[in-house]
Amino acid sequence: MKGPRIILLAHGSSDKRWCETFEQLAAPTLASVNNARVAYMELAKPSMDTVIKEGVSEGITEFTVVPLFLAAGRHLRKDVPAMIEDLEKSHCATIQLAPPIGENPLLGQAIRDVVMLQLEQAPA
Repeated sequence: MKGPRIILLAHGSSDKRWCETFEQLAAPTLASVNNARVAYMELAKPSMDTVIKEGVSEGITEFTVVPLFLAAGRHLRKDVPAMIEDLEKSHCATIQLAPPIGENPLLGQAIRDVVMLQLEQAPA
């Protein structure tokens, strides 16, 4: 297997509908990147710990966490890096934290496309 396991990290919620939204957003990536998984920071399963534990049991020791967050707030500046540090120690793995997807200009273009589509569908 080449490259690290990709973890698409969402915040998590006890509301199953919220999680289903992120799973639908992740579906094209999961279908295209056979080494990708979804994980939740809290309040939902699977956790990052579970996804990393499964990867390590498959012989994977390198992971890249891609946060499905619009910006780097407290969770991405403090909580997630602390979680990653603990997970690296407990699983003898290397975990890289990528910037949140909201920092990528492609997301801005996708939002524009959605808005343009909405305008085209609006009643005249």
